[in-house]
Amino acid sequence: EPWRDTAERWRRIEAFGFDSAWIFDHFMAHDPHAADHTWLEAWTALAGLAAVTERMRIGILVSGNTYRPPALLAKEAVTVDQISGGRLALGLGAGWHEPEHRAYGFDFPPPGERVARLAEAVAVIEALQREERASFAGRFYRLEEAPFAPKPVRGRLPLVIGTSGPKMLRLVARHADVWNMVGSPEEIAERGKLLLEACAAVGRDPAAIRWSAAAWPNKVGGDPLQSPEFYRDLVGRYREAGVSEVLCMWGRDTPVQTVERIAEVLPALRAG
Repeated sequence: EPWRDTAERWRRIEAFGFDSAWIFDHFMAHDPHAADHTWLEAWTALAGLAAVTERMRIGILVSGNTYRPPALLAKEAVTVDQISGGRLALGLGAGWHEPEHRAYGFDFPPPGERVARLAEAVAVIEALQREERASFAGRFYRLEEAPFAPKPVRGRLPLVIGTSGPKMLRLVARHADVWNMVGSPEEIAERGKLLLEACAAVGRDPAAIRWSAAAWPNKVGGDPLQSPEFYRDLVGRYREAGVSEVLCMWGRDTPVQTVERIAEVLPALRAG
């Protein structure tokens, strides 16, 4: 039972003391030939997960801009934020999984256009949060005196942009509160140099952007299930690379008892 299993896992993760929990925005498995394509729609599921948790920050890592018009996404996001009591971080990306787009009939423009669309989408979402009635005339999206209520609980949703590409990093430098990247500590440190250059180019203080790593533990060395000490070392390596938040990507088949063991070292990880 996908929903009941997910809801129970999130309840237990929150009880273990984790700071945040995230889901993916996909409609099928990454491998088109996989035997199991069981996926809940992300924003619908997150609304339910907001209702069954109380403390953790929650989000989607990241919501594909190609799947929904930005005004609709903004309304979905603020609804989840209201349900959660202001715990939502808004994760956005340009969209990348071409087989999924083909399978479900979503347009999949060239990379440059996807980045341009995301830039406009960010402007649309910011305008809706900021103004009582928002208007916007862009190349891809339009608003005409669009009312937007309620507003986010805390006034504005923290914006997380997931990327490693140079063009997208310029968008991060202009707008994001958090930069998220999938990669090893070494890869993130290297890409981080480009982000620092982008911040200098647009005149933004790089300290205003937190770095977040999406880590597949089995891809960065060691056995991810062997011991809590593995994670103490892993987080230390990311911290040295400039990362302030590590999001561990565990498969749905990861035993919850394993996650509970890892939670034992959370106080030490927070203390550094």
